[in-house]
Amino acid sequence: MSLSDNKTRELWSGFMSRKGEMKNSIGSDLYSMQVYDPLYFTGFNPDAEFEKWAVIEVKDFDAVPADMETLIFTGGLYAVFLHKGGAGTGPATFQYIFGTWLPGSDYALDDRPHFEILGEKYKNEDPTSEEEIWIPIKPK
Repeated sequence: MSLSDNKTRELWSGFMSRKGEMKNSIGSDLYSMQVYDPLYFTGFNPDAEFEKWAVIEVKDFDAVPADMETLIFTGGLYAVFLHKGGAGTGPATFQYIFGTWLPGSDYALDDRPHFEILGEKYKNEDPTSEEEIWIPIKPK
């Protein structure tokens, strides 16, 4: 998808309707994961495409429905931010991360998945909602 052709609602609607099929999930947290081309952040283009995943952690792939994709997540260094507020206020948080914090830090973006943890305090558009934003970084 892209920012100009955002299909997040459809992605999550489809995923949540089938989440119960995952018989080997670990915990109740959900993850919104993005995989970007290495050049994605070199200039703002709302039509630039990226992969977006609706994710739940599983202990193994034995009970994953055949038509769902799997991913083995590799770790690394991440900057973690707490976003408080509805999903609609998220762009301001991301603007701070990429426009202020990252340029002023000793780090650069790393080419690994970005993700948000949608835990028990996540409430979508509720102003009391909370989620963690994980940005992959490496020393400059």
